Amino acid sequence: MGTSNGSSRTDFILLGFSDRPQLEHIISVVAFIFYIITLVGNTTIILVSYLDTQLHTPMYFFLSNLSFLDLCYTTSIIPQMLVNLWGPKKSITYGGCVLQFFFALDLGATECLLLAVMAYDRYAAICQPLHYTVIMHPELCQKMVLIAWLGGLGSALIVCSLTLKLPRCGHREVDNFFCEMPALIKMACVYSKVIEVVVFALGVVFLLVPLSLILISYGVITKAVMRIKSAARWRKILNTCGSHLTVISLFYGTVIYMYMKPQTSTSQNEGKFLTLFYTIVTPSLNPLIYTLRNKDVKTAIKRILWIKKWPAKSQIRWKNHSVES
Repeated sequence: MGTSNGSSRTDFILLGFSDRPQLEHIISVVAFIFYIITLVGNTTIILVSYLDTQLHTPMYFFLSNLSFLDLCYTTSIIPQMLVNLWGPKKSITYGGCVLQFFFALDLGATECLLLAVMAYDRYAAICQPLHYTVIMHPELCQKMVLIAWLGGLGSALIVCSLTLKLPRCGHREVDNFFCEMPALIKMACVYSKVIEVVVFALGVVFLLVPLSLILISYGVITKAVMRIKSAARWRKILNTCGSHLTVISLFYGTVIYMYMKPQTSTSQNEGKFLTLFYTIVTPSLNPLIYTLRNKDVKTAIKRILWIKKWPAKSQIRWKNHSVES
């Protein structure tokens, strides 16, 4: 019994939306639905990209990594959130809070870099089509993805170590639905100029710099596309780039607003709903955006389903389909 009481004093309380109890059931249902969509959609993209040899290209290699990131990110947050929304307790252990905090930062920073890598891939494919396979060779793709993962890991280690060292003076209430940096910083009973400067600097490195590179890449792409006279190629390029730009707008828009502003200037309710958006909505929209707007993925899904149903006829059928198209 004593151990239980002792451990409970080290737990954190995730307040979530407890100030609006009438919304908690609605939010829990919405979060559950979006989580299922995220699991199914991103798992589908990973499996299709792996199983279909025609999708063994740099673009789908990066897309598979993005889907894996989204799966890990949402799984580190939403299950605990649903438990707290459905159950009587809204607590999380100190270790669980640290892990949530670390993975959210790590995966979020990695995604920032990965989206920039994907923009460079689109630049190489559209502006350097004859040299694309030489430029985006498998070793380079693997190195860029590895750098993105290591960069996210390094930033998470720095911010986590600084944030967790802040004195909390016994405060245990996290005014959010998961252990996120802005909420944890506001728990501290002292103001830390150091952590604000570090967070801003890392925000420039992981948000503004990648976003600038993305905008430069698409500026060059737009200039190249303007010279294309083929309407079919126009549509294909806009379709592919439009998917990536939609993902970028959704992700960077909310994250920059949350992390690049002074932490004291964002109201708690505003911060919660913005966090809810890029935590549950954006990861579920990524696979829908890429599959609904991408003919290659839809064709690959049909091809895999046809092969499983009619293995003997599949090769002839899809050869004929390729000739007709």
